[in-house]
Amino acid sequence: MSFERVSVIGLGYIGLPTAAVLASRGLDVVGVDVTERAVNTINRGEVHIVEPDLDIIVKAVVTTGKLRATRQPEPADAFMIAVPTPFKGDHEPDLSYIRAAAEAIAPVLEQGNLVVLESTSPVGATEQLSQWLAEFRPDLRFPHQHKDKPDVNLAHCPERVLPGHVLHELVANDRVIGGLTEGCAEKAKALYQTFVRGECITTDARTAEMCKLTENAFRDVNIAFANELSIIADKQRINVWELIELANRHPRVNILNPGPGVGGHCIAVDPWFIVSGAPEEARLIHTARLVNDGKPYYVLQKVRQAADQFKKPVIACLGLAFKADIDDLRESPAMAIVETLAREQLGELLIVEPNIDELPVSLAEAGCRLVALDEALENCNTLVALVDHKPFKHIALSRIASKVVIDTRGLW
Repeated sequence: MSFERVSVIGLGYIGLPTAAVLASRGLDVVGVDVTERAVNTINRGEVHIVEPDLDIIVKAVVTTGKLRATRQPEPADAFMIAVPTPFKGDHEPDLSYIRAAAEAIAPVLEQGNLVVLESTSPVGATEQLSQWLAEFRPDLRFPHQHKDKPDVNLAHCPERVLPGHVLHELVANDRVIGGLTEGCAEKAKALYQTFVRGECITTDARTAEMCKLTENAFRDVNIAFANELSIIADKQRINVWELIELANRHPRVNILNPGPGVGGHCIAVDPWFIVSGAPEEARLIHTARLVNDGKPYYVLQKVRQAADQFKKPVIACLGLAFKADIDDLRESPAMAIVETLAREQLGELLIVEPNIDELPVSLAEAGCRLVALDEALENCNTLVALVDHKPFKHIALSRIASKVVIDTRGLW
């Protein structure tokens, strides 16, 4: 199966780099996003997210006409859906964005098309997508109805990239491709082989869905061990960073670094999809989620204790992103901590986040100020390190010696 035109639905942290890489391989790519600002920015050859080198490749493929953004889907040979999959209520998966994407592309689907769900999803989501598409296009045959010869092929291929290294990992990493039929998987494999240098491994859709959830749940459990250990060490007046460094000298021990919690749209969310599907069985995975979700509250208590030492607390919070050197605030424990501090009005809040130009509305309206690092260090009496951005690692100890320091990242 040949692909000349590919449509990428959702031009966020995964969709835009994927669209750009596909376009750089000579394919005609139509990117679709509901946000007018994102569409206009991309069509100017610019980017609306922070990812190293992404601006260079987007400018190149837009200039050559290989990538174009729009708000309305157009006919294509393949459609790659990369929309959010958050949770709702009591950590129940929210597939409304996937359903909206299905409804959007349904009118332009044609016989022979391929639809790939890239969004991280609970088990069974690809089958649900097939059912929704059949509902919107009863004139076409879909794999859940006609496994032998569907008109439209469906597969799931979850991304497995690290923010800050997306362009490299999109190409270099192995991909797990799960089809609703073997034929669907093979057609999707042909698409990914146009730009992936890693191995493309086919399986069924449910296994591919569970594979991504398993990868992130594994990491979540390991981070929970480190976060729990950091609280125990703190209560016993032990430097957890030194403790972990010493323990990791054992040839079969590799403890991760603790932090203020777990953020991002993957590790903080995906394990809940497993818990939702098997609530009685997923005991360890569930407990890890509770440990990591509880860590911000422990950090908040430390900040409250620090603020009590001053008549006029001036609290500098270093970082809002969910990990170092990116601008992504989704599910960020740092963001949650700062929002709570703002609501509690413990004192003046100075925010240092070098990867954004303005504060989120929730913080701006609460009276927080986005300031440069030097200004924060000059004026604060309490310093809270929440993200290990590169600029923070080079702060001289002499500049923070007189501060009350809460270092959740082991920077100093």
